[in-house]
Parts: sequence; structure tokens; C-alpha cells
Amino acid sequence: MPPVIATLLVQAQAIAAIEVSAVVLAVGYVVLAIRQNIWCWLCAGISTVIFAWLFFDVRLYMESLLNVFYFLMAIYGWYSWLAGHRGNRDLPVVVWPRKTHAVAIAAIVLLSMLNGYLLDTRTDAAFPYIDSLTSWGAVWATFLVARKVLENWWYWFVIDATMLYVFWAKGLELTAVLYAAYLIMIPIGLISWRRSYREANA
Repeated sequence: MPPVIATLLVQAQAIAAIEVSAVVLAVGYVVLAIRQNIWCWLCAGISTVIFAWLFFDVRLYMESLLNVFYFLMAIYGWYSWLAGHRGNRDLPVVVWPRKTHAVAIAAIVLLSMLNGYLLDTRTDAAFPYIDSLTSWGAVWATFLVARKVLENWWYWFVIDATMLYVFWAKGLELTAVLYAAYLIMIPIGLISWRRSYREANA
């Protein structure tokens, strides 16, 4: 049996049922988000509470704090999608100007450098700069999902590809596999939301 498969099997056997539930709920969140189903936010809320504890335990402090933010955004996302529902029509998918994204990316990089420096010099954080960059990027990307901004999928692709490496390096192989699954689902989400956007603006 290949070492990678053996490692996954060992971890799957040792892992608590609650973490498995978090992974399943996280996948459910993305699948339902692709379908623009408001119940995605319930899946997100429950899974983020579990992951906040998990990441704190392995010293990924920004990822842990990020999952607390995800929980709050799950509440906001539910409200935003519900408030945007009109009759038989859901909150529409929108596209934001490139200038808005350029300013956001610049702010993310600046915040990440400052945050990463503090983590690097004052804590025992693992991957302080990468952790900071993906965390601040995810803050912005999650807000875009809550507002149904099409470009959120591009941000998630970069963030999830980076975090796949980090989780694998930290021995969280099951979570790394989850992020690999995200990378497969992201193009599907992008295509689905783009189709929805074009239909709404035809």
C-alpha cells in the first residue's frame, strides 16, 4: 500500500467523529453554495466551530481566528441571501469592478505583512506570513460570497491551493484532501455562477 494512502487510513481511523462531520459539512457548504442554496450557511456555521478548535490545536492561529469570522459570516450570509430574495428570485450574482479588487488585494497584502510580522516575532505560529495572507484573503472572499460576487471563486482557488500545502505539511492530511476537493469544485462553482449572472443580465 502506498505510504500516502496508509497515512490517510491511519488518520481516518484515529480522527474523532466530530472532525469527520466538520469535513462533510464543509463539503456540503461548497456544494450548496454552488447551487446558491441558502442552507449552505448552516453547514458553514457548524463546520467552522469545529475547525476553529482544530486549527488552534496545531498552532495555525490565524486559521483558527478566521473560522470564528467564518461563523459570524455564516450568520451574515444567511441574512444577506434571505434579504435579497424577492418573490421567486434569489439574490442575483453580480460582478464588481477590477479597481475594487485591486484595492482589496493591496489591502490584503499590507495587512498580511503586518500580521505576519507580529505572529512571527511574538508567537510560535506556523507559517505566519502564509497563514496571514490566506486568512485575510479569505475574509474578503467570504464577504464576496455573502454578497454573491462572481469573482469570489478566483480568490478561493488561490487560497485553497495554498492551504492544501500548509495542511499537508502540518500533518492534517484529511483536511488537505478536503481542500483538494475544493479545488475540483471551484471551477464548477465559477461556471454555475457565471451562467446565473449571464442569464440574469441577458
